[in-house]
Amino acid sequence: MANPYDTLNINRNATEEEIKKAYRELAKKYHPDNFKDNPLADLANDKMKEINEAYDEIQKERMSGSYGGNGNYFDSDFPRIRELIQNKRVSEAEVLLDSVNPNGRGAEWYYLKGVIMVENGWFFDAQKNFEKACKLDPQNREYSEAFHSIKNKSNSFYSQNGGYKTSGKSGSGCSGCDVCTGLLCADCCCECCGGDLISCC
Repeated sequence: MANPYDTLNINRNATEEEIKKAYRELAKKYHPDNFKDNPLADLANDKMKEINEAYDEIQKERMSGSYGGNGNYFDSDFPRIRELIQNKRVSEAEVLLDSVNPNGRGAEWYYLKGVIMVENGWFFDAQKNFEKACKLDPQNREYSEAFHSIKNKSNSFYSQNGGYKTSGKSGSGCSGCDVCTGLLCADCCCECCGGDLISCC
């Protein structure tokens, strides 16, 4: 079977909205009603069948947490990782994310890595991962909003005494500024997991 993402002409890390938009556009283009009494009617029917199968395959993969178990494209557990983060099982999410094949670490991988960094309080590292995700998929609003939000909020609350932490920086304790920054930065990422940080706290 062909890669369903190629069939719909979308990136493998496309959002649900982008997938639906691509499907609708192709379905409209190849709808049988457009090819009545046309010698290309059979080809259009085949194409429409292929589009429907590709869309169904993507939906099944995303629900099961596996992007392409047939080996034609990289395996992924991104939906499962998002679920773990939402349930505050960050350590498990990080282990699963780090087990992803390096060749499959695209924009979604860096975005989720950034979310995990936020949860761990490593905001500078989170910002770098969000920035990488944006560079790999500049059209993705979820990634760009997370990057700009954490950048703006980190800058607003940063202090010379360690306004935010990095994973490679040691230090004792945390200031009120750290806590405030942490909550604000985590809040900017919370939507990716379908939660509301403020209500969780």
